[in-house]
Amino acid sequence: MRKRDTRGENCGEQPRVSVGCVVLTLSELGWSDAFQAQWDDADLTPLRIAEVHRTRMLAIGTDGPCDIVAPHQDSAAYAVGDWVLVNHAKTVQHRLDRTSVLDRITTGRDGTGSATQLIAANVDTLFIVTSCNADFNVARLERYLALAAGADCVPVVILTKADGTDDPEGFRSQAQDLQRGLQVVTLDARDPGIARDLAPWCRAGQTVALVGSSGVGKSTLTNTLTGDDLGAGALETGEIREADGKGRHTTRFRALRPMVQGGWIIDTPGMRALQLHAPEGIDTVFAEITALIDDCKFRDCTHAHEPGCAVQAAIRAGNLSPDRLARWRKLKDEDRIATQTRAQAHQRRFNTGGKQKKTAKKR
Repeated sequence: MRKRDTRGENCGEQPRVSVGCVVLTLSELGWSDAFQAQWDDADLTPLRIAEVHRTRMLAIGTDGPCDIVAPHQDSAAYAVGDWVLVNHAKTVQHRLDRTSVLDRITTGRDGTGSATQLIAANVDTLFIVTSCNADFNVARLERYLALAAGADCVPVVILTKADGTDDPEGFRSQAQDLQRGLQVVTLDARDPGIARDLAPWCRAGQTVALVGSSGVGKSTLTNTLTGDDLGAGALETGEIREADGKGRHTTRFRALRPMVQGGWIIDTPGMRALQLHAPEGIDTVFAEITALIDDCKFRDCTHAHEPGCAVQAAIRAGNLSPDRLARWRKLKDEDRIATQTRAQAHQRRFNTGGKQKKTAKKR
């Protein structure tokens, strides 16, 4: 079948879609050569998924927004941001290969990673939002950075509530130390000027996703970037409790929304737990440890007590923090456990808690 070309100015007159007051082409929706190469049937229409619900999905294309149907009405395999090809009945015939995918492991009752939960797809930049108060957590930031690296997204740490602390630069410095070349932006999520500060990642055709704890300002930031902070389409926002820096969930589902700069943003509900399966992402975030491992004397070094351990030598020399090593070890262990088979998980439980419980009963 012949292909249709909808990529840009070289394709002549393009179909256009109106979202609110904005007129868009497929390329402005995030369409790229990677997706064009997969579209080999002109009888199928490309659409981008904007919302995923249990039995239906909302998508956007050159004819405007519309409801689409997943095969067998099973939407679990699709993520906000996905590109799909649909037939005339608006039924999905094919999901195009993703350029990036954000997901996490959901743990089963037996302790194994029983399923993968999709967060977003075809994301260019991951905005990791935290605030300059008790919510700021280095270990959580490392976890989100590993998520971004594993998904091949550009990470940007956004520090909100900077006006509520006497030392915003201290928070910025802690974040920048977590990964070489990491972009860190300090701002007030309610300031209309943040669209200018974040413009490099929000241009037409670009897609960003927001992650972070509940109440850190993700919905406020989304409202500002989309121009809905005073409009009827604004997302509900909440405040962080002063006592512990924690907030309540204000985003209840993921949605693809247009930004005033021309790009697209996906806000996500606050996640109480983010269990990773991203070995490459962990290695990227902890690159200094990964590099040291190659210099260890023993290939199976545990980096705890073996002679000739380059990691322990770096700690003794003051070049590596023991806390940083402990957090790396925790993520590596978690990644290993997440990929265990059910039989391996039962054996692990027996070797730890299960065995201890049996011994306690005998006493």
